[in-house]
Amino acid sequence: MSLVTEYLERKGVPFETISHEKAFTTLDEARALGIEADAVVKTLLLDTAAGHALAVIPGDRRLDMRLVEEVTGDKHAHLATEQEIERDLPGIELGSLPPRGGLLKMHAYVDPEVLRHETIVFAAGTQTESVKARAEDVFRDEPITVAKLTKEYEESLA
Repeated sequence: MSLVTEYLERKGVPFETISHEKAFTTLDEARALGIEADAVVKTLLLDTAAGHALAVIPGDRRLDMRLVEEVTGDKHAHLATEQEIERDLPGIELGSLPPRGGLLKMHAYVDPEVLRHETIVFAAGTQTESVKARAEDVFRDEPITVAKLTKEYEESLA
């Protein structure tokens, strides 16, 4: 049992654990699980003036840093480096951040597209284990702000 699944159990969140081949990215995770990338949630670590925060977006989307700056109110907000992730989040493998800010003791910004799915799949802190759960259960009682963090694919090409 991982740090993430132990936390979900303690919080009473119903979930299913799914083992899979090693996946370094959300797209790799979706392929390994045989599901659409938009059903897999990508969680990214942000560095903001207020400290670390999570950005939670659909796996088939790209984070728009201008939107992140607007939502956080920090013109200098940026993605954390791999070194910062390894240093500040021991026990969580690179590319395997879960979307539960309460577990990591930080705020999460969740793109509304994530919440359009009844169930979501996300990394369980390791590159070989994912969790499937109802989106509303995953974010219940969590420190989140729902805000647009991505643009439509066509818009990002312009």
